[in-house]
Amino acid sequence: MLKTLLQLLGEDAPKFRRYVSMAVIYGLLSGLTIISLVPLLRYLLVGDISNTVIWLVVLLTGVLVCWRLRLRVEKAGIEVGIAILQGGRHRLGNHISQLPVGWFNSNNTARLSHVIFQGVMAIAQLPAHVFTPVFSSAMTPLIIVLSLFTINWKMGLIALLSIPLMGAVFIIAARLGQRVDQEFHRNTAETSQRIIEFSQAQSVLRAFNGEGKSTHFLEQAFDSQKKSSKRLILLSVISVILNAWMVQAIFATLMITALLSLNNSIGVIPTDTNNSDTLISIIISLLLVNRFVEPLLDVVGYAEAIRGARNQLKEVQDIFDIEPLPEPENPKFAQDNTLSLNGVGFAYPDNKRHVIRDVNLSITPGSMTALIGRSGSGKSTLLSLITRFSDVTEGSITMGGVDLRQMSHEQLNEKISQVFQTPYLFQSSIADNIRIGKPDASDAEIREVARLSGVTEIIGRLPQGVDTLVGEGGARLSGGERQRISIARALMKDAPILLIDEATAALDTENQAVITQTFARLRGKRTLIVITHQLSTIEMADQIVILERGCIKEKGSHDQLSISGGLYAHFLAQRNKVKRWKLGKL
Repeated sequence: MLKTLLQLLGEDAPKFRRYVSMAVIYGLLSGLTIISLVPLLRYLLVGDISNTVIWLVVLLTGVLVCWRLRLRVEKAGIEVGIAILQGGRHRLGNHISQLPVGWFNSNNTARLSHVIFQGVMAIAQLPAHVFTPVFSSAMTPLIIVLSLFTINWKMGLIALLSIPLMGAVFIIAARLGQRVDQEFHRNTAETSQRIIEFSQAQSVLRAFNGEGKSTHFLEQAFDSQKKSSKRLILLSVISVILNAWMVQAIFATLMITALLSLNNSIGVIPTDTNNSDTLISIIISLLLVNRFVEPLLDVVGYAEAIRGARNQLKEVQDIFDIEPLPEPENPKFAQDNTLSLNGVGFAYPDNKRHVIRDVNLSITPGSMTALIGRSGSGKSTLLSLITRFSDVTEGSITMGGVDLRQMSHEQLNEKISQVFQTPYLFQSSIADNIRIGKPDASDAEIREVARLSGVTEIIGRLPQGVDTLVGEGGARLSGGERQRISIARALMKDAPILLIDEATAALDTENQAVITQTFARLRGKRTLIVITHQLSTIEMADQIVILERGCIKEKGSHDQLSISGGLYAHFLAQRNKVKRWKLGKL
């Protein structure tokens, strides 16, 4: 738990250590202040006024010092919380930025959102609101135990043995609800994701709103969260009761021991001065027993908060434990842009079935390669391996003879630009989204890539032109418009290798022709690897690769494959048959 907290704090960890030291000192000083009551009461009960005044001054001084120290501890705890909020999220973000892109599915994204916003906020509140009373309450009983030993060794021994016993009960109670608490947080994250999905998918839900079932998935998420919260509440109550019973059992045992000691020493009620010291000791020990139990009850009161925090920290640690793609200690530099795939195989970590198997392919600089195949054949996965969004599980991919795993992320990123099948635009202007490919791009450069990608027509009809805000994820634009802007962004990067995943799928015929002409102009200038089903794009490729179930079934030029009688020839035959279709009269 503390290890994760220190990892989240990073270079701010000394602030936490300083805070813990202060909290421990505060707890010990509080215990010493409490046991100053022992001589104070002893002198008061025997009528020694001068010594009573001295110890009263000691007590009041201790209270004042504890009060001042508590303020400093609270301030230090707040500083730690601020450090967690300011730096912890950045450290999580830095770690996440190095994770394989394949990790970012809908479930992990929802979980990540829950951890970064709710989880980190809950952890940041721990120092000031939970750790301070818990640390001080844990230290104070230790001092009181030592004092009890000097008065009644039996009570001191019972109090000493009760501390590890109480700790064991705390651990059992915490583990009792740990799984349910994790389930609750998981369901909460899923519910948050469903709420966002519900708001973003209104057009789909209303179009297919069969018998008022548009909230079906949302209601399922709410129901799961409701059930897990009920189980969490039930186990939390059981945990609190178990801890409280344990504290009360310790208190009862100490009280019985004190009364037995009184009975064994002086009978029923002492009447002579010889027994007065024993009576005073019993009175003081009863007071110490009460002060011993009070901080334990405080710890019990925070037990649920500690357990919840432990699970939040575990969620954070689970994210930190995800291994980023390894970076080479001594990166090698590719001499040219030749890509070679040598016996490449790939399987996702949670699925042993290979989605890419024994792929061998060579792509020369400036050439155009078209990847075609049915949905699920592995085309997009192959592109993700070339960009090193994930590492191959078999074989290797080299650039200029250098394994991609031996290249730095920065160098590989400079070499490759990509147009994704589902484009994402940031909540900014069209110009800002294009400039992501080249932050210092001039207005003239933006106009040029806008012309090449068909964006000129978009900005020409918008009132603010290239400065028009696109909305969250590009929501104010159509799918085709978002795709054209993403193509402009990729062209702006001017990387020697351009990967294109179904770039023209969402475009009309006119804009498909514009993009196809752009591809034709780029041939020989950049290495193009294109996933497409558009025949005009496929025909211009220098190399056509047909994938089926993760394997290369055919590869060659259009002329070679069209007469081979294989899958590509069958594909062309189907296309020609469709072209001859005509609408008849009814």
